[in-house]
Amino acid sequence: MTTDNLLPKVKAHLILSYDEDDGLLLSYIAAAVSYAESYQHVAKGYYEETSMPPATEQAVIMLSSHFYESRDGSTAGFFGDSVQAGQQVWDTVNMLLRLDRDWKV
Repeated sequence: MTTDNLLPKVKAHLILSYDEDDGLLLSYIAAAVSYAESYQHVAKGYYEETSMPPATEQAVIMLSSHFYESRDGSTAGFFGDSVQAGQQVWDTVNMLLRLDRDWKV
C-alpha cells in the first residue's frame, strides 16, 4: 500500500474536503508508516510491498491525523483541552501496532 492510497482515508478521518494540504498530509503519512515499520520490526519499505493489516492501517491513519492536528506543537483537535490527549493517541497507536508486530526479532 502506498501513502497515496492512505490519503483519502486520512482526509476522511480528519473530515477534510480540500486538497491544499495533501502534500503535507502525504509527508505525515510517510512518517507514520515509517514509525509503524520500525515499531513492528519490519524492513523499511515493507508496506510498499506488503498489504497493511487493518489494525496497522488504523494506527497509521490515527498517527498521521495526530501529526496534522498537532503540527503547531499543541495537542489540538477534539482533545485540545485534555493534557493527556497526546499521550493517549500514542498509547492507542502503539497498542494497534503491537497487534501486527513481528515478535521474532
